[in-house]
Amino acid sequence: MYAIVEMAGQQFKVAKDQKVYVHRLQTEEGKKVTFDNVLLLDDGKNITIGAPAIDGAAVEAKVIKHLKGDKVIVFKKKRRKGYSKKNGHRQSLTEIVIESIVSKGAKKAEPKKEAKPPKEKAEGKAAPVEVSVASKAKAEKAAPKKSAAKGDDLKKIEGIGPKAAEALTNAGIGTYAKLAKAEPDNIKEILTEASSRMAHLDPTTWPQQAQLAADGKWDELKKLQDELNGGK
Repeated sequence: MYAIVEMAGQQFKVAKDQKVYVHRLQTEEGKKVTFDNVLLLDDGKNITIGAPAIDGAAVEAKVIKHLKGDKVIVFKKKRRKGYSKKNGHRQSLTEIVIESIVSKGAKKAEPKKEAKPPKEKAEGKAAPVEVSVASKAKAEKAAPKKSAAKGDDLKKIEGIGPKAAEALTNAGIGTYAKLAKAEPDNIKEILTEASSRMAHLDPTTWPQQAQLAADGKWDELKKLQDELNGGK
């Protein structure tokens, strides 16, 4: 029996007892993890194709260890510009071993639902109307304050697009000051875990750009960005 399953943004053909290297997972070493986005399943007799995933199917695995892949050298050069840059990258990976492939009965993890506050019974007729109108007025006044309290526009950093900005904000890096203090390797892990399509991004200069933005040195930031190529 084998299955084609999506794990950490990538698709793998897996079988029982097979070792697989995937993008870094948050699960601790020695613990089990379940992948329920099974796209194809072959039990030796029948082949089941999902639309796009197979309901009730899942792949159960155990995290062996976290590690880094082989170093990849990226060299860039611009002709007649006197520009050249050499960078090394080691992808953060997780080694897992497939323990079982379940064809039926697996339950998909449901998102947590926030408990709604119980509705209070109104004793009078006029009082509930006055309270609801007042609460709506307060909510409308408070709405602009919430939007003003949002983080900085990270897309002003060269190399950061809408998807990368969303991933960093979800990880708690939503301001220039926080991005300036972040390590490029940690930023790389956040982007890779959010989507394999952002694994090629190079955040080496992002903290430096963010520090200039946090200090309000926009002219120096623009000068630096003119020398960069996609944030590199």
